[in-house]
Amino acid sequence: MPNYDDLKRKAKDALDSFADASVDAYKTAEEKTRVLARKTKLRAGIVNDKATIRRLSVELGTRYHKKYKDDENSEFRQICEEITCAHERIASKEEEIAELKRNVGAKAPEDQESAQEPVQENTEGDPEE
Repeated sequence: MPNYDDLKRKAKDALDSFADASVDAYKTAEEKTRVLARKTKLRAGIVNDKATIRRLSVELGTRYHKKYKDDENSEFRQICEEITCAHERIASKEEEIAELKRNVGAKAPEDQESAQEPVQENTEGDPEE
């Protein structure tokens, strides 16, 4: 028959072992959480820096385009012309949208269907790619 002291010692050993395992698990979880938090903070910093680069690149390109768009000797003349053409297409489309807004309800539905033109997709490459 088991001795009460033996049972008490085995229970204490089991609890000590469980406590040690719990402490180890806690320390491991704490370390992983700390590392994960640091990695997340670093990734957020990278995203912010990339956004800053994109914003500054756009600003640089816009300033360059404004300054050199009419320079005949610029090595970027073709790109500047493509940007100017894209701005003109945008302005034309925005004007058409404004005209459509002004004319809403002015034509009968059957007239609107016949007045619609097929939409042409831009076949030129996206300059941001």
